[in-house]
Amino acid sequence: MSSNNSSRKVVSVAEQAFEQADDKTVDEDGFEVVDETPQFQATVQQEIQAKVDANHPDGIADTSDERIDGVTLAQEERIRAREAELERISARAELGSQEGREARSRVIAAERSAARRRQFQKRAASLNPMADPDREDPRTELTQAQLGAVHKQATRLAEKLDGWSRAAISRRLSEAVLGGKDMMSATVSVFEELEGAPGTMVPIGKLEGVSRREVCVEGTLTTVWKSESPAIQQAGLLEDESGQVKLTSWK
Repeated sequence: MSSNNSSRKVVSVAEQAFEQADDKTVDEDGFEVVDETPQFQATVQQEIQAKVDANHPDGIADTSDERIDGVTLAQEERIRAREAELERISARAELGSQEGREARSRVIAAERSAARRRQFQKRAASLNPMADPDREDPRTELTQAQLGAVHKQATRLAEKLDGWSRAAISRRLSEAVLGGKDMMSATVSVFEELEGAPGTMVPIGKLEGVSRREVCVEGTLTTVWKSESPAIQQAGLLEDESGQVKLTSWK
């Protein structure tokens, strides 16, 4: 035997209306008061912009602490990564500008040096027409016999003079020949001039004939003396095949 017991609460329409009336506000005339205050909601574009502003490093007051207040760990990682990327880009840009500036400085320095050299040569041309930079190659003014002799002597001198090409030597010889010297005198004078030119290795035995204060020499230190002066680092004799000279190295 089974029994089904059920209970149901029956609410009349009047009671439902009375309960709903309790939740509403009415004025003195009995009319329902409607709240007309607008509720503002952000648009999709405003929500996106808010997220961008929150994640941007400029929107954070201070990012120097270990933790950034007001952001999540994911946002903080993005901010830190962005700061590191900006520092790397700035360092690369600074280094690139320095390299570019160095290259531009070399070009400008070379151009100014060439301009000063040309200006000096133009002034020197007032005394020596051969020094005029606008003058044509003096070898074009030689006869065939003179040009052959110049090339022969230039080849011989190029074997003895380090750092001087045969073309440069032949030009100097041509200038000397056009200046009125015979081939032998021109060869001797050009050899002595180029042998003692700056940057050329000068034999030790010919140092007395060099008038400038600094020269380039190469030799062997055969004797070392003990110096009593604390200002002298080393003293001795420097020799090569042409002679010897006293060497003093100061501290």
